Amino acid sequence: MSQNGTKPTDGEAFSSGDRDGFIHRAFMRGAGHSSATVRRRPVIGICSAWSELNPCNSGLRDLAEFVKRGVTAAGGFPLEFPTISLAEPFIRPSTLYLRNLMAMDVEEMVTASPIDGVVLLGGCDKTLPAQLMGALSAGKPAIALTAGPRATARWEEAPLTIDDLWALSDRRRAGELDDAAWESLEGRLVPGIGTCNVLGTAVTMAMLAETLGMSLPGSSLLPAAGAARKAMAEETGRRAVELTRSGQPPSAYVCARSLENAFRVLCAVSGSTNAVIHLEAIAGRANLRIGPETMDEWSRTTPVLADVRPSGPRLLEDLEDAGGLRAVMTELRHLIHGDALAGTGEPWARVLDRFERRASPALRSAADPVFPSGGLVMLKGTLAPDGAVIKRSAADPRLWRHRGRAVVFDGVADLNARIDDPGLDITADSVLVLRGAGPVGGPGMPEVGQLPIPKRLLRQGVTDMVRISDARMSGTATGAVVLHVAPESAVGGPLALVRDGDLIVVDTETGRLDLDVDSAELKRRTPTSPPPRPARGYASLYHRHIQQSPEGCDFDFLSAGPGAPVISSPLTCQGDRS
Repeated sequence: MSQNGTKPTDGEAFSSGDRDGFIHRAFMRGAGHSSATVRRRPVIGICSAWSELNPCNSGLRDLAEFVKRGVTAAGGFPLEFPTISLAEPFIRPSTLYLRNLMAMDVEEMVTASPIDGVVLLGGCDKTLPAQLMGALSAGKPAIALTAGPRATARWEEAPLTIDDLWALSDRRRAGELDDAAWESLEGRLVPGIGTCNVLGTAVTMAMLAETLGMSLPGSSLLPAAGAARKAMAEETGRRAVELTRSGQPPSAYVCARSLENAFRVLCAVSGSTNAVIHLEAIAGRANLRIGPETMDEWSRTTPVLADVRPSGPRLLEDLEDAGGLRAVMTELRHLIHGDALAGTGEPWARVLDRFERRASPALRSAADPVFPSGGLVMLKGTLAPDGAVIKRSAADPRLWRHRGRAVVFDGVADLNARIDDPGLDITADSVLVLRGAGPVGGPGMPEVGQLPIPKRLLRQGVTDMVRISDARMSGTATGAVVLHVAPESAVGGPLALVRDGDLIVVDTETGRLDLDVDSAELKRRTPTSPPPRPARGYASLYHRHIQQSPEGCDFDFLSAGPGAPVISSPLTCQGDRS
């Protein structure tokens, strides 16, 4: 309907005196807005991932109203709009398969809509990374607010959090939980709105968004159902107006220094391994590369401080009581870049100067860490030439160095069909290998990397085994699980050549992941067949353009190109540590 061309516009479309401005205002007044309201600037879009098919995000509809209140109070004009929403438990084959599609949705809606800035409302695992990626590419001022973690439940007279599901599922498989107990658990596991109530992917990414300056300090761990999150939503609306008037794009916040800060926070809280992929993808939208080598260096020099589920015994609310992210960053001040910007627009050093850390067993000091370093370990070797990752802090220390014989599964269907077969040739020292579950083979790297321990071994008291795959695993899961093996088997990686009985060596101290098989023997082997190429639609687009995990699994036409600068230490962009 526009008569002034088809180029995307900003909020000026509502206040201009020409016919286009008249049309914009007339339609908005038809929706019930007053003459004065439709002429207000800046116009702030509220990009919401609310959906009834995404229960973790079910609180976003209410939070949007408080964001609007803050935008209006600061003199702006708030307009809420939806995008697709990705619920981790429901989407098949995986939410990562659709993350880039959601990022494109966000980018195009932010770019094409007549808004000056945007508030990103997300929560469940892939929604926030997709929103940050899309906002970085769109380039308009943006700030995020997440749904927040749900409350802790209780079952059998003890706290119940989502990570308990894995052990309870094993008990069910072993015959220790009857139908009545299983039914009782079903009604208690998820006690209300919000994201997973441990340091899984959703909470990890919320903390990293706060670290990157893409959300307000103190926002990431506030309970989903609490008054404090509603107040933070109003404050986020106010900040969106202020941020938009200053004209600062997301690239002013997401830079080499803030990305290093974010990765060190990830290591310090022993957060989700999925964040490794998301941070690389976010860096790519800022035309940067991190890379496994730099990540490994940062991990090996960062202490593990949070003693919180799923890697420790404490609850998420205990970490919030200690001061949340600001407390973590206070303990990391000797490692982080204090001149990187917080969500208030101030340097993080200034924010931390005002903060008082509260003592708590949920957060150890840098002088007395849970582990001195290496909560996440980047592995490389003949089985993973381009890298893999293991959350060492969540694995049995006996398995940090391990040599065992492979038991190989070709895809999830094969795994489900044979893992509990009484005749399966397997011991507690075996190495479970799953292939065909990577970015292409999955497709979308489904969260199946935490292979179940065979029922026969469960009954013998085995609680952890080395497991290796080109898949991902839930951020709520634990164990000696090697993930993101690259290149994946579907594109010809060495994982495609592994056979039952092959010796595999994992050494988290040296960062090695090796297939101990003679190279001449490997040359004689035929790799597993790649999946067929999809003929049409998004599946075809995905198959042709998806990158491997070291590139963040973004599309090659959306992320940083081959010439993008690689972040290294010392950083190529200068900035004194504070």
